[in-house]
Amino acid sequence: MKAEIIAVGSELLTPDRLDTNSLFLTEELNKLGIEVVRKTVVGDERENLSDAFAKALERVELIIASGGLGPTADDLTRETVAELLGRKLQRDDRIVHAIEARFRSFRREMPEINVRQAMVPEGAEALDNPRGTAPGLWIEQGDRIIALLPGPPREMRGIFESAVGPRLARLVTGVRLFHRELRVTGLGESHVEQRIAPIYKRYDDVNTTVLAAPGEVQVHLRLWSDDAARAKKVLDEIVQGFDIALTDRIFSREGESLHEVVARELTLNEATIAVAESCTGGLLAQRLTSVAGSSSYFLGGVVCYSNELKTAWADVPPELISAKGAVSAEVAVALASGIRRRVGSALGVGVTGIAGPGGGSEEKPVGTVHVAVAHSGGVKEREVTLPGDRDSIRWQASQLALDMVRMHFLYNGGDSPNQVSTGRAPKRTKF
Repeated sequence: MKAEIIAVGSELLTPDRLDTNSLFLTEELNKLGIEVVRKTVVGDERENLSDAFAKALERVELIIASGGLGPTADDLTRETVAELLGRKLQRDDRIVHAIEARFRSFRREMPEINVRQAMVPEGAEALDNPRGTAPGLWIEQGDRIIALLPGPPREMRGIFESAVGPRLARLVTGVRLFHRELRVTGLGESHVEQRIAPIYKRYDDVNTTVLAAPGEVQVHLRLWSDDAARAKKVLDEIVQGFDIALTDRIFSREGESLHEVVARELTLNEATIAVAESCTGGLLAQRLTSVAGSSSYFLGGVVCYSNELKTAWADVPPELISAKGAVSAEVAVALASGIRRRVGSALGVGVTGIAGPGGGSEEKPVGTVHVAVAHSGGVKEREVTLPGDRDSIRWQASQLALDMVRMHFLYNGGDSPNQVSTGRAPKRTKF
């Protein structure tokens, strides 16, 4: 079965609102074995709406639309679809009573305008919406199905999961989508493509997509099949080839973020971590603590932009800053070692750099970043020059720091839990 998604709402045609509903619907339909072949965003104009639905009906068996089911005059989805299909709208008193009860639960009286939401096209089935006032609608037109869902994501998801998804599951054939998502760091999009293209091009029935994102590259493998065993075997073969081509640059084979991977490594190794950040401004700490259970491994961190606070909070010698500059390998090493010693963590991470747009020089241009990871065996430090704007540089710097922590566990096997440096000068290694 093939499907189209129609997102309704003039606000979606502005830079102020994103269509996140389509992402959810695509994922859920793919799980059921339904291929989404087109997505359309349409404003609240009857002519354009009618045109979008009419053309979709010519192309696919399933249309799922979100939005335009509210009570106001610009909510035109139900009226437009009913007119297109030649069906009259009929008032459903059961829906009216449900809406009235919802308003009473908030100690409010239902405005008369909400009766519009109880108008149902002839032959359509209303789908209960326990999270809002607009019911969904399930309409069958010959061999075509139209599912109309409300626009608020919480309401749309609730109706899809309780009513639309189960109905579709009973209709689809045995063909479904098998998907793998690998994530790579430390290589650009073109370098990844160059290494893996000879592998994936041997498989004509597998769709491979290489996508660039700040600090990483995502590789998606998609295979539609009714033979689960064969699909798994084919995807396993491709991933094994990618493992050889990309080696340790693959940080996830399950679509996880890098901070989720690092959180798992810290937890499995019963290791703790602390951070001293300058140019990333707390972003690294935020990412490390965004995972549930982070209190078991994250002991704390400091954002030390000023030179004085680098000394006060992470014990960076002021003479070192004067001699080498705040953005230097030596200061990154001192930040990592100092915060580790101060906090008593197994690992300490130091980040310093120039995120821009100003502050760069010929010797240290915007994008210059130093990251260091201190552990019981010494300190590893890296210098990079990162492209992009301020936000992109900060994100990539946090990505580099997380990857260095990942590499520590990959090649060193981790430290003893909460092992603290003896205070001797750490060994510094570049990699």
